[in-house]
Amino acid sequence: MTLIGNTKGLFMNIVTLAGSPGASSRSTAMLDYVKHSLVHTGATVSSFRLDDFDANTLVQGRWNDPTIVELRQAVATADALVIATPVYQASFSGGLKLMLDVLPQGALKHKTVLSLAAGGSDQHLLVLDYALKPVLSSLGAYHQLAGIYACPFHIEKDEDGEYRLGKEIRGRLDLAITELSEVLSVHTSQDHSVHRQNKGNLALV
Repeated sequence: MTLIGNTKGLFMNIVTLAGSPGASSRSTAMLDYVKHSLVHTGATVSSFRLDDFDANTLVQGRWNDPTIVELRQAVATADALVIATPVYQASFSGGLKLMLDVLPQGALKHKTVLSLAAGGSDQHLLVLDYALKPVLSSLGAYHQLAGIYACPFHIEKDEDGEYRLGKEIRGRLDLAITELSEVLSVHTSQDHSVHRQNKGNLALV
């Protein structure tokens, strides 16, 4: 797990899950852009990638393994999750499914989720709606924002082998980041209001 954050602005606790088997991929490039943008808004981000885990640990669902415990604890305390996946055979990655499978029932209750996907063509544009979102709903996802799907022409590889986000996909990601921040700001304000009300009620007792 990688933890980054600062203390500026609204506090948000975000977990990111990268479902690509490689450290360099189009879906991971999207996730990194969102992650660093959220940090600049004041969020604390805990990042998990497939290579953070032993493959057998995930496949066998060893919930007492320290890496799995860390993931489950991070998700339990998160306000939101940002999930990125490549598209394989018209679905999200099997590696991401393994990470989601080790989470407890209802792990995403009261969580806001933003999903990102990168595929080889626009033929799989609805993969997030038809494949990933039902799985996240089964885990109790409180609020799923509109997912973002990118094709190769949205994210090109430069001469150094690095993936570069195009202007159009950056704009869509910026809108999603703004929406996520606004949603969490409202929830945080409501939580603080309830907390103050409860303190007031206790003072009257």
